[in-house]
Amino acid sequence: MAAANEHTVLQFATPSSTTSILTARIHPLVIFNVCDCFVRRPDSAERVIGTLLGSILPDGTVDIRNSYAVPHNESSDQVAVDIDYHHNMLASHLKVNPKEIIVGWYSTGLGVNGGSALIHDFYAREVTNPIHLTVDTGFTNGEGAIKAFVSSNLSLGDRQLAAQFQEVPVDLRMVEAERVGYDVLKATAVDKLPNDMEGMELTMERLLSLINDVYKYVDSVVEGQTPPDNNIGRFIAEAVASLPKLPPQVFDNLVNDSLQDQLLLLYLSSITRTQLSLAEKLNTAAQML
Repeated sequence: MAAANEHTVLQFATPSSTTSILTARIHPLVIFNVCDCFVRRPDSAERVIGTLLGSILPDGTVDIRNSYAVPHNESSDQVAVDIDYHHNMLASHLKVNPKEIIVGWYSTGLGVNGGSALIHDFYAREVTNPIHLTVDTGFTNGEGAIKAFVSSNLSLGDRQLAAQFQEVPVDLRMVEAERVGYDVLKATAVDKLPNDMEGMELTMERLLSLINDVYKYVDSVVEGQTPPDNNIGRFIAEAVASLPKLPPQVFDNLVNDSLQDQLLLLYLSSITRTQLSLAEKLNTAAQML
């Protein structure tokens, strides 16, 4: 598909009341896929685009669970998308998970431009009211901003004046282990990826920081400096109630037993790798003889 760039783009940060999609719920796999495609892009490409897969929940929330890149060429006045590649990849994904449908498309960079309007027109023919997800892989403001938009056309009579991109809330869902990798990904430069112990250390530091914030909030409410919030108090009560009521010695024994089990698994996996490597070398030597 090739199209000339004759669109005017308007970008708004606050969702309007007429926006039918409430929230874009994004799983971390999508962000990792986008960043991986950006790293592997051709040298001449300034950004990458791709298709978003997922489902639409009954409340209108778009659940974005998967994605794949789509080759395209983009210049100042023209955009070309490889439609055949897009349809072939979609057919392959549907064979694996037929419940995932097209919910929109993504691009790297900060915000939208004229080329985004042309690509959005293409995806609007694939699905009704597609989501446009942008990931700032250039760390413009010191971090990788993630934004989602929906689009509507502003017309005067039969003449289309502009494409209006309305920003919608983004809900990034991840477990603690995924958050460790995401925090590393957000950093502009890292020496190496954290191992299991370092990841656990970062998680514990974050947990201690959150506990200190809760302590400060509770003390501030007790002293009358901060007005109480029933919702926050309910969340704190639920978090405290979820903790097991065990004596300190019993809790330490449980932690130590779990740690010893993990170390034993690491030891056994190391022995298995060594045995497989030795067997491979012996097999190679036997074939040479």
